[in-house]
Amino acid sequence: MQRKQQQKELPPSSQNIMATILQSIPKEANVTKIEYEGPRIALYTNSPRYLMENNQTISNLVSVIKKRIVVRTDESIRKPEDEARKIIASLVPDDAKLQATLFDTATGEVSIEAKRPWLLQRNAKEFNHAEVTEKTGWKIRVRKATTVPSRTIQTINATLKQASAERSKQLKQVGDEIFRPRLTQRTEVSLFTLGGFGQVGRSSLLLSTPESKILIDCGINPGARSPMDAFPRLDSLNITLDDLDAVVIGHAHLDHTGFLPTLCKYGYKGPIYCTEPTLPMMNLIQLDAIKVAAAQGRTPIYSERDVKQIMRQTITLPYGTVTDISPDIKLVLANAGHILGSALCHFHIGNGDHNFVYSGDIKFGKSILFEAASWNFPRVETLLIESTYGLKEDIQPSRQEVESAFINAVNNTLADGGKVLIPIPAVGRAQEIMMVIDHYMKSGEMIEAPVFTEGMISEASAIHESYPEYLARELKQKILETDDNPFDSEYFTNIEHADAREEPMRENSPCIILATSGMLEGGPVLEYFKNIAPDKKSKVLFVSYQVNGTLGRRVLDGSKQATMLGKEGKVEVVTINCGVEKLDGFSGHSDYNQLMSFVQRLRPKLRRVLVNHGERKKSENLAMNIRRMHRVPAHYPQIQEAIKLF
Repeated sequence: MQRKQQQKELPPSSQNIMATILQSIPKEANVTKIEYEGPRIALYTNSPRYLMENNQTISNLVSVIKKRIVVRTDESIRKPEDEARKIIASLVPDDAKLQATLFDTATGEVSIEAKRPWLLQRNAKEFNHAEVTEKTGWKIRVRKATTVPSRTIQTINATLKQASAERSKQLKQVGDEIFRPRLTQRTEVSLFTLGGFGQVGRSSLLLSTPESKILIDCGINPGARSPMDAFPRLDSLNITLDDLDAVVIGHAHLDHTGFLPTLCKYGYKGPIYCTEPTLPMMNLIQLDAIKVAAAQGRTPIYSERDVKQIMRQTITLPYGTVTDISPDIKLVLANAGHILGSALCHFHIGNGDHNFVYSGDIKFGKSILFEAASWNFPRVETLLIESTYGLKEDIQPSRQEVESAFINAVNNTLADGGKVLIPIPAVGRAQEIMMVIDHYMKSGEMIEAPVFTEGMISEASAIHESYPEYLARELKQKILETDDNPFDSEYFTNIEHADAREEPMRENSPCIILATSGMLEGGPVLEYFKNIAPDKKSKVLFVSYQVNGTLGRRVLDGSKQATMLGKEGKVEVVTINCGVEKLDGFSGHSDYNQLMSFVQRLRPKLRRVLVNHGERKKSENLAMNIRRMHRVPAHYPQIQEAIKLF
């Protein structure tokens, strides 16, 4: 706490930065004030057109001060929202199909959502960004309007707008902390393992220097029986929550974010960094966890209020942007290929003293949904890599093989007049399967049939569609530059309510049903399973891992009967006559070969590899083979280890 209270006035280093900016900015820019906006420096101007049309001025300044700069419009020139909305509506071409305008008073930005955003890009002839900003006083951001609006994103926007004054104050405080002078020029780097080592679940670690303490991921282990095994071992650190400079989140899954709302509940007030789509994705998953706990008769460890607090404290970053997150640490997020917005976290520590990359969960292979994980870092001395599939026998089939097997499995069932039920996790895997179905039905390689979705799938898909820049190049291009949007495919019908299930359950009506949950443990999938299981012509097709003890695993292992709760709490016995098939290869994790290939790509610059996120034997095997094949020191730490990196 003491160092956080040391700088009452603008610190000298910050004064130097501000002085350099003032000396370098031409008078024509009409800069009215300079303020911190979290990890950025915001230049406010009442003549935004000048800086928007003279990008080189800002580029030159960034290269001098080595800090992120954003241009903001002065509050005095911003038109009232209703007036600005009318001006924008009059300037947007009808063909662009304007859907919404969303104003962020904390930043002075307005998001323009359109069905055909390519008609509103910076190089569009009929829509000049500088002109729109000049006429409205608001900086514009063009976004793709989704087929179905995301309720999650709408809630986040409303919450952030409501907390605008609080956010502005917080961002200034964060900036004061980041741009304060360093207390020492000594660089020492240590890692403390808090969870996710020698196990899958509750991923969490602390990156520590004499200047900074950064918590990386903050997950839970949903299957654990005791708090000591379920939550990160923050109790083993001799620090308070006020000592944390930042929390960095790699991706949205509960085993990486499930304890984050509790952290805020008990007093963490600092910044949370993640990619833009990770915020709504983790929000969706965290809120669903509250519902699941309540349905199972458990008391949730956090409330909706705590999830909303995360929204207020989160600072989202795009891939590839160097960002100061403390006086001696810069962060760059890069595509991890795992789920939407998943990131490899590259920490640049000191004055080039040490570079640490936390991989989180990675997929070093291209899919229809995502590009393969990034690997071309300028420097990496220490890599921390996952080992979910760390054994040599953990080899996945190629994408071509698994997609071919999927087509055959579906076609054979549909041709026989049956239904295909795919129990599926709502986030990531569902969208991957939807893109595969749309692609192969359009190409004629898969029999055309109605595709029904139910559960969180529609909401998760809307979030995917909201951030096309995070998707694979071909998919991004389809969404942003054409009318051929796979998420808006005529094949898909979302079931909103239980009383709308009549059509997918109708006899002698071949179809594909994607429903949550992925392991037949609760959710709407159970009602479909009861209907389909007795039918010899139909099939249950598993595309995700089935954990021991789940109904999905029992079905996969050949059980011919399933005992389930029916209406009014009565026990039902369901006979299983349908076909059952499991397809490997749609996983969002790298297999053994891909993990080894990823390390090989980084090998010329690596000094050390640490292995986590896997059963102990898998972590041990991967570390051993990295040492043997790549001649790089490799270690698989356990929980509550301290590791000196530099």
